[in-house]
Amino acid sequence: MDAADAYEKVNDKTQHILQNLGDSYFFTNQMKNAAEVYELLFLRHEGNIDAEYKFRYANALMAAGNYVKAYNYMNEVTGKNWDFEKFSKELDTAVPHKFKYDQVMNNQSSSDFGIGFYGDRVAFASTRNQERPIYPWNKLPTLDLYNAKIDSTGKVSDIILFSDAINTDAHESSATFNQDGTVMFFDRTNDKRVKNEEDVRVANISIYRAEKVNGKWTNVKKLPFSSEEYSVEHPSLSADGKKLYFASDMPGTTGSFDIYVVDVNEDGTYGTPQNLGPGVNTPHREQFPFISDAGVLYFTSDGHEGFGNLDIYRSEGDFSESQNLGRSINSGNDDFAFVIKEGQEKGFFASNRRGSDNLYQFTREENEVIKAPVVTDETSGQDIIPIDGSKIYFDFDKATIKPESKPVLDSVVTYMNENPEIKVKVESHADARGSDAYNMALSKRRAASTVKYLVEHGIDKSRLTSEGYGENRPVNDCTKPGICTEAQYAKNRRSVFVVSNRKSSDGTKDVNDMENEN
Repeated sequence: MDAADAYEKVNDKTQHILQNLGDSYFFTNQMKNAAEVYELLFLRHEGNIDAEYKFRYANALMAAGNYVKAYNYMNEVTGKNWDFEKFSKELDTAVPHKFKYDQVMNNQSSSDFGIGFYGDRVAFASTRNQERPIYPWNKLPTLDLYNAKIDSTGKVSDIILFSDAINTDAHESSATFNQDGTVMFFDRTNDKRVKNEEDVRVANISIYRAEKVNGKWTNVKKLPFSSEEYSVEHPSLSADGKKLYFASDMPGTTGSFDIYVVDVNEDGTYGTPQNLGPGVNTPHREQFPFISDAGVLYFTSDGHEGFGNLDIYRSEGDFSESQNLGRSINSGNDDFAFVIKEGQEKGFFASNRRGSDNLYQFTREENEVIKAPVVTDETSGQDIIPIDGSKIYFDFDKATIKPESKPVLDSVVTYMNENPEIKVKVESHADARGSDAYNMALSKRRAASTVKYLVEHGIDKSRLTSEGYGENRPVNDCTKPGICTEAQYAKNRRSVFVVSNRKSSDGTKDVNDMENEN
């Protein structure tokens, strides 16, 4: 972040400075700025730029939604002939599941990511410990591991910092546990810094193992295949405890980071790490493996065809093929650290689509292909009607339909008349000012008035459901009174039109129920 500020102040920006400035933005997730700088770099020095900058420029473009231009650069780098429109269209019918998600914690002051299941609790990494040293890269404290309770609605409580046996002034993250919660594997940054290929000193990452004895974590030891010379990170232990999956850039990788697996022997020793091969690994980056109880491997990659930066993929069996999980969960930004309880169809992932790393909870359901055109809402992962605006907004403390909302509502009516097989769920919301109970009731009134307009203009009630969510699903970080402008709060006072043909599991009410409540 300091480098970006310094490079911006240079008047005569040479190729070297433009490259470094673009990278400073890219690696701190300021993708719009990165794309603008890389564009200038390519305009001035097109024929004299290394392939890595084409790769980063392509990903910055995808984060900004410019897939056509991005795929042109990506194809130059990979030697492939990827077609984004074809890929995304075919994927919509090929993926086995669709995902709906919500952000778990609205946290402006820290980054949270990497949830792991820990009995009836969860463990996650966070920069929220203000007593830790500040990491110069992002101006946040170093990462610590926490555990917490989380209910079915995603509400987090009883957040507890792991002991000093686990957490240090270095980064700790990515915890995985055996079935009874007595053994933990986790990441820790090495103390020693070594020079990388760019002649820059970096601290690599190692995996550690700890045991819980008499309620306390102890016997913390670095795994024998960890090293000061390369990183070994993001462990995931199989359900039977016999195999440990991880990411590494050790010698012999296909590219940047690859996914490996190693046998965990009963006597406490380990086998030889095995690379999972070209069905999973690419010349670019594969990280954050998670092996589910059903033996399905989920991981993240920026080297397979996707939506930009890190996407989440799945592979199973002999791991000879991998599949993108689709645009109902992946975005143009980094989406990673996916975990799931297969039988419950629920889990978590992390994403920086809103600027910083945040945790999201999801439910997944079978992918019923909808023939009518839809688009994916990046706030919720849901299919929404592809009309201009796609949302309507309300005045503060009001549930009355505004005149400027009527053209959008009329477009919803037209869309539903043109696609008679489509059913729509109206989801309505409030901003953070007012009590939880009041805002919940207000959002339900907004849902009812929205539905009433559609019915009065010819849409059959049987095709409509609705739900009020109060202030629980903001589209920005305006989660408390007094911290945002009126324009920012206004973005959360909305009704959204979600395609609801798929079976709902979130307590959706039908229109008659909503009318009885209001």
